[in-house]
Amino acid sequence: MFRFDLKYAPLKFKRPSGTSRGILTEKQAWYVTLSSSESEIHGTGEISIIPGLTKEFDTLESYNNWLETCIYELNSAELNEKNYLEFIDRWADKPSLFFGLETAYYDFIAGGKQLFFDTPFTRKETGIPVNGLIWMGDEIYMKEQISEKLQEGYSCIKMKIGAIDFETEIKLLKVIRENYPKDQITLRVDANGAFSLSEAPEKLKQLADLEIHSIEQPIKAGDWEGMYLLCKSTPCPIALDEELIGIYDWASKKELLTTIQPQYIILKPSLHGGIKGCQEWINLAASLSIPWWITSALESNVGLNAITQFVSNYEPVLHQGLGTGSLYVENTVPTTVIRNGKMFFTGIDAEDR
Repeated sequence: MFRFDLKYAPLKFKRPSGTSRGILTEKQAWYVTLSSSESEIHGTGEISIIPGLTKEFDTLESYNNWLETCIYELNSAELNEKNYLEFIDRWADKPSLFFGLETAYYDFIAGGKQLFFDTPFTRKETGIPVNGLIWMGDEIYMKEQISEKLQEGYSCIKMKIGAIDFETEIKLLKVIRENYPKDQITLRVDANGAFSLSEAPEKLKQLADLEIHSIEQPIKAGDWEGMYLLCKSTPCPIALDEELIGIYDWASKKELLTTIQPQYIILKPSLHGGIKGCQEWINLAASLSIPWWITSALESNVGLNAITQFVSNYEPVLHQGLGTGSLYVENTVPTTVIRNGKMFFTGIDAEDR
């Protein structure tokens, strides 16, 4: 029978990181370990939350108590490989937990080596294109980040906007574009819902003038009609992100995509239904000819490894948002490395598991 253990392991940022929702200094995370009385193999998954986005998270105390209750249920259910996945479907609408439980299982059945999928990526034959992330901050700090990412060989840069004044952000983007045309550097921006519906059209026009590839979530999630109107007329392609949170059943997913008709969608497994839920989003988006990419949601290297391997099944051409593993003071052992804007799989040595 399966046995489950839970460990709380918060992560500290090397430097406070800014978003339109505030400054991040610490990231809450838990590791769930799956073992069996019939084997010495252990599978590990990460339970990752972002306050304000993770629907099932209220306070640290109440969430931790809820997790402990769920672990008790798991340990009381006499689970094995035959009934496990069906059992955890009860938490399919709690993606932070669901993602941790499904990836712990994938790790376990693959031998506990943090190697889930056999792909050209995990065989170390190819890399995955990723964007370099520019965090919000003052103008000097953002310029420093931009210079660093360009020197590191990234061909796609994503800049968080909405924390400082928009004109300064436009000026920073203009400096990049004046030196690097769009065939050399792809520019993306993420507004995290910072624009009002009335001001969004003019700001989208200014971004389009700089040949911005796409903007993530220009207005707050929940206004489907407003977002549809923007997507219908925008000169700068729009990618839905927070808009997808809390949408778990197939019919609702289809209704959202057919109503808003976005240019792109962005998926985060720990917010958008785990790997299973993201597979549904991908299949539905494909049927509607909507391109997609996947980003991590500030997971540790445990969650990042699972997400990266999942993405590698699709051999993506679009840049993915997976370069967040170096944000923390102390992290778990990495399984990937980034070189010249591509992520490559390195695996974990036996002694580090």
